[in-house]
Amino acid sequence: MLVGAVLFSCKQGETFKVTGNIGSAEGDTLYLEHRALAGVRALDSTVLKKDGAFAFKQSAPENPEFYQLRIGKRIAAFAVDSTETLRISANASDWYNSFTVEDSPTNDQMKEVDLLTRSAARKIDELEKNHKSGLIDEMAFIEQLDSALQDYKREVSRLILGNPSGATAYYAVFQKINNYLIFDPYNRQDYAMFGAVATSWNRYYPDTERTKHLYEFTMNALKTRRLQEQQAKLLENIPVEEGAGLPDIVLSGVDGRKMALSSLTGKVVLLDFVVYGADFSPKHNMDLNNLYARYQSRGFEIYQISFDSDEHFWKTSAANLPWLTVRDSRSVNSTLLATYNVRQIPTAFLINREGDIVARIENYAQLTGELDKVL
Repeated sequence: MLVGAVLFSCKQGETFKVTGNIGSAEGDTLYLEHRALAGVRALDSTVLKKDGAFAFKQSAPENPEFYQLRIGKRIAAFAVDSTETLRISANASDWYNSFTVEDSPTNDQMKEVDLLTRSAARKIDELEKNHKSGLIDEMAFIEQLDSALQDYKREVSRLILGNPSGATAYYAVFQKINNYLIFDPYNRQDYAMFGAVATSWNRYYPDTERTKHLYEFTMNALKTRRLQEQQAKLLENIPVEEGAGLPDIVLSGVDGRKMALSSLTGKVVLLDFVVYGADFSPKHNMDLNNLYARYQSRGFEIYQISFDSDEHFWKTSAANLPWLTVRDSRSVNSTLLATYNVRQIPTAFLINREGDIVARIENYAQLTGELDKVL
């Protein structure tokens, strides 16, 4: 959700009005609040009488702005374009479903975004429960999570691209589930949504605080993504040029001690990205164990990263493995997967004694031949 408060200039003397009725709320205090860039700011309030009628008036914004009506913890967002008068109705006993801004296509679309976001959040909560209870394994969880997010993005992208200069588009790109942005500005496909909105707002609402913030946010994400893509290209085009360097990794092992990948310089290292909860994992580790026993005495080491979300399961599975095992608690949200351009799990990289990547391993049948080249 958008949060924040921006101090924006208003057209001298021009105002917008919000009127309406809230049912089942006699004696409750209704608050009008501004959702801007630095926090939610209270603007006005009224104690509702039996008929639930209310009326607020505030200075008109220069660009589409975001406000909310709140009773206790019940909150509903709406947008104001300029000097309009909005008529709002709701029933406090069924707040989210009954909240309606009459004759406002923009606010109808914002409500559609809210419904899609809540639906996606429920699906993800259900997936997490099923995963924790063991009804689905790690790989099924990852696949179904990705499917739920892609379904959401497909529907919301239609609303964004339909009118990228509108309030709904801005509102949509900043939606969150579990405190994470659903549209990832560092992902090439998702970034297109931010780019479309930033470009349109910069055209129609130049020099406003909200536009400047959006434009800077989007450009910073673009710079970061391009850097990540450059790193990924280096990792993709094996062998890496001498001195190109390798993004270091420092994660905790089963005993809680931090272990750095860079500490293994001087050895030939297999950097292995895995999920212990996946069906492939037992055979995968048995095959690695055979290689480890064969090559360890020649300076071979394995730095294996688990992306399991269940820490206890990982510790139990990793406890007796003879190589270095660490875990990234961010699981599928880990930036390591993007930094190392991991397209499937398991994936590994073979690193020579100087600390440079010499092979990308997606077909592990090739690993023995690659090891013989560098040991």
